[in-house]
Amino acid sequence: MPRVHLLKLSVSTDDIADLQAWQALPQAQSRDGYPQHVTRMWPKREAEVTDGGSIFWVIKGIIQCRQQIIRLDERIGADGIRRCAIVCDPKLIRVAATPKRAFQGWRYLATGDAPDDLPDGVQNEETLPPELSKALAAIGVR
Repeated sequence: MPRVHLLKLSVSTDDIADLQAWQALPQAQSRDGYPQHVTRMWPKREAEVTDGGSIFWVIKGIIQCRQQIIRLDERIGADGIRRCAIVCDPKLIRVAATPKRAFQGWRYLATGDAPDDLPDGVQNEETLPPELSKALAAIGVR
């Protein structure tokens, strides 16, 4: 079975550090302390997503980082609606900046279409401003 990833907009996030700070908040964590993102739709391809898949985060129109998906948990809201909590490894892994237009919800991302991880030596470097990163990605510089 091929692995598949998820692609998600990180709404109201300015950069990777902002995403990390948001995920450190208690309301953004699972019961066992892992970052989670709660969404209305449950992936029909759950087995492929949880078999080594990642959630790739689009920040300011650019795919900038990913997190390994640990599991999917069921959450029932106060309104009685079933939701999916995408529980992730806390480590944010920077990837090659790739432009992506806005979309609603999340999307599947095939492994072959996923941006490559940046080399280990670059992972801890300061990130470029979003406008510059987007401009470079638009001309193919990653």
